[in-house]
Amino acid sequence: MLGLVGVTSAYAQQAPMPRPAPQFLAPLATEAAPPAEAPSETPAAPATATAAIETVTSDPQPVVLTAMVTDGGRQIDQGLVWRVFTTKTDTAGQLELAAKSDSPVARFSLSPGNYVVHVAYGRAQASDTITVAEGSNSKNIVLEAGGLRLNAAVTGDVPIPINLLHFDVLTAGTSDADRAMVAQGISANDILTVNAGTYHIVSYFGAVNAVVRADLRVEPGQLTDATLYHRAAQTSFKLVSEAGGEAIADVDWTVKTTDGTTIFTDTGAFPSTVLQEGDYLVLAKRGDTVFNREFEVTPGQPREIEVLTTVY
Repeated sequence: MLGLVGVTSAYAQQAPMPRPAPQFLAPLATEAAPPAEAPSETPAAPATATAAIETVTSDPQPVVLTAMVTDGGRQIDQGLVWRVFTTKTDTAGQLELAAKSDSPVARFSLSPGNYVVHVAYGRAQASDTITVAEGSNSKNIVLEAGGLRLNAAVTGDVPIPINLLHFDVLTAGTSDADRAMVAQGISANDILTVNAGTYHIVSYFGAVNAVVRADLRVEPGQLTDATLYHRAAQTSFKLVSEAGGEAIADVDWTVKTTDGTTIFTDTGAFPSTVLQEGDYLVLAKRGDTVFNREFEVTPGQPREIEVLTTVY
């Protein structure tokens, strides 16, 4: 079990910011004020008192913000980023940033009024509102989220080198057009903190066509470990004058699918790539001469494909 964080954003209806109270100056007293003017002087004292109260309550007040992994869980003690926004928008229509902190317990001094609080923990995030009043103010945000750790192997539990493997994590959806990228290029065994929910995982073995997909559910407060399986294999090539012979240098290589699509090119004596299960054609060009061979990829251990010059 891993204590991690995430949350479903929740914005509440914002009350409008109070309009600034006007500042009043007390009228100067005179020794011989006409009786007719006396009523107009009577409201002066209350108006001045109201202005004084408004001035006091507009002073910044202490605000303390904390976050928890799950309701009733532990308080998060690292990795948080806090942002506090006013309810006013800037020229671009965005909420104005009032304060920011990367402390697990954020402490701010904010003028009384309404604010939007946003907290991020890894890829998990949550938002809520707070009304700052005179005196001490505090807010605890519960982040319902979990951790996701990904790995992959070739069918048959053949391990894949870490440097040939990476993952994309997207939101759930029926197609890529419906999904949003959450995290891209995640390495194997990295722990990703996300909001609880279902995610679409894409695993890339190599850089050509070995790709598998899966939908995974992340539970709040838990670490989800998942291994995806590829039906593919590492494949290397060499041009030789006889079976098992020395590789010939300075060769231009091209690999095509059965429909003629080029999926891999390289130059050298020992090019290597990863190919999905299936049938292919490899072309080895040296100078003006092109040698070729059809071959099949099956899931399993790395395989070397020899192209013989003597055959053609």
